[in-house]
Amino acid sequence: MLNTAPLSVLIHEQSKVYGDRAALSYRDYDANAWRTISWNRFSELVSLVSNALLKFGVGIQENIAVFSQNKPESVCVDFGAYGIRAVSVPFYATSSEAQVQYMINDASIRFVFVGEQYQYDTAFRVLKFCPTLERLIIFDRKVKKNPQDQVSLYFDEFLHEGDGFPFAEEVKARATSIEPDDIANILYTSGTTGVSKGVTLTYRMYAAAIPANDKIMHLTDKDVIMCFLPFTHVFERAWSYWCLSRGAQLAINLKPQDIQMTLREVHPTCMAAVPRFWEKVYSGVQDKIDTSSALQRKLMLDALAVGKRYNVEYKLRGQEPPLTLKLRYMFYEKTIISLLKKTLGLENAHFFPTAGAAIPREVEEFVHACGINMTAGYGLTETTATVSCDWHDSPVSIGSVGRVLDGIEISFGENNEILLKGDTITKSYYRKPEVTAQAIDEDGWFHTGDSGYIKNGELFLTDRIKDLFKTSNGKYISPQALESKLVVDRYIDEVAIIADERKFVSALIIPEYTLLEQWAKDNSIGVASREELCSNPLVVNMLMERITTLQQEFAHYEQVKRITLLPHPFSMEKGELTNTLKMRRPVIAQNYKELIDKMYEE
Repeated sequence: MLNTAPLSVLIHEQSKVYGDRAALSYRDYDANAWRTISWNRFSELVSLVSNALLKFGVGIQENIAVFSQNKPESVCVDFGAYGIRAVSVPFYATSSEAQVQYMINDASIRFVFVGEQYQYDTAFRVLKFCPTLERLIIFDRKVKKNPQDQVSLYFDEFLHEGDGFPFAEEVKARATSIEPDDIANILYTSGTTGVSKGVTLTYRMYAAAIPANDKIMHLTDKDVIMCFLPFTHVFERAWSYWCLSRGAQLAINLKPQDIQMTLREVHPTCMAAVPRFWEKVYSGVQDKIDTSSALQRKLMLDALAVGKRYNVEYKLRGQEPPLTLKLRYMFYEKTIISLLKKTLGLENAHFFPTAGAAIPREVEEFVHACGINMTAGYGLTETTATVSCDWHDSPVSIGSVGRVLDGIEISFGENNEILLKGDTITKSYYRKPEVTAQAIDEDGWFHTGDSGYIKNGELFLTDRIKDLFKTSNGKYISPQALESKLVVDRYIDEVAIIADERKFVSALIIPEYTLLEQWAKDNSIGVASREELCSNPLVVNMLMERITTLQQEFAHYEQVKRITLLPHPFSMEKGELTNTLKMRRPVIAQNYKELIDKMYEE
């Protein structure tokens, strides 16, 4: 049953229902084992945080920051802050010094909770540039403090300040006096263009978003949720709060690079993910198929073909499959498909919300063919995540981003831009009235910057308006459409389409180096380095041939004509990626200008 208590008291109310049942779990890397935290203990920790914050004089609607990877402590701090009407401002664990300094100063933050050594070192270095910053509280006891540090304390020391709950009455008074338009979070956008903006999320927005999602998706308190995306991301944050409101258990993944291992250890029923995760799964399975024996390959391909017919062509459309197809699917489901899901750690799969970028059609069909309920959706930080998603009891079309949630008004403006109104939509960017006025018009419509249309009740996205490229021939190119098509190739890891003010479309390719090196070896192509691999004409021609096949559905002027393979991935350090791994196209264009210009030489 959904608990609709406000975030300020949610954990305490749930502890009354679930007591000693597990609320959170996390991987103890020192012991190589998973640990659990009960609802009762979770509630106690939240109360300790609330009391300790009051001991340090944190005021109503004061901003505190959490600069950490996913950890149980960060969740406790969030809810402890809500309990005293403070505002939690999460920073991405990979944020740079410049970003951290900007956010601390922009939000006038006094207290920053840091996760591990990188976050501590980064925050300590900016201390002297942040006039409001008074103290760092360190989650991980293994963090080594700077010898000159006189302002930091460890999280267990901080919690001791709340021992005995000395401010219990004040906590109760604050928690029960929450106003709907109080700010709960300020989420700083990662900024693919321009300066980062702080999106304000209020209690009213969460109170509207959680029941709206609950109404159309079948989450229960029996579900075990793998928290893979950073809690800083609105998708994971809002999703996790809904899960806690349902009494589901959060299994907190500390290290993103270990997700394949932790999935096999936890066997979750649900996980919010971005398409890139499923693209990697798809590429891995395709590689497995390609390297299997002829008989195994035939069986696996047939199983996926049957799964696609059964799930995509019938079940998703709300239709009953023919008996013969049903029997064939049941056979494969108990054999090949079951083994595949077990290998991934997804044998208990319930449903998997997926958003954040365009989902390649082949990938979406593949996931459904495996009997995994990928729930596609669309949303922004400014919309408390979900604008639309696949409704579990309604027909689903591959390629759509589902149906708009109840309570959200949608309209379409110039260039079919999606415009939104509703209680889940932000009313402002923090301390940026001019930017707010640019995003929200006089009639109250929030301009998303995305274009789309509705067909048979489902929303389809077409372009990110500001990302459209115009060639020197006057033709408009949608880079995302091409990139999502090409990235499903097993030899391609990342693609950056180049076309703006150019004569034709080209691409910078980050290859899957291991697979490409193996291909070169199998074809007796000797390469001594990645640089040599990426510049070898035979390697480049092979990839260009594969790209030509993949892009046949695009108009001639939209197709990639030349490519350059890069020996190193795009990086956050060089400013080429945001914290959510979205490409900063202007930076990439500048960093690789010489290589790009070379592709356009006559």
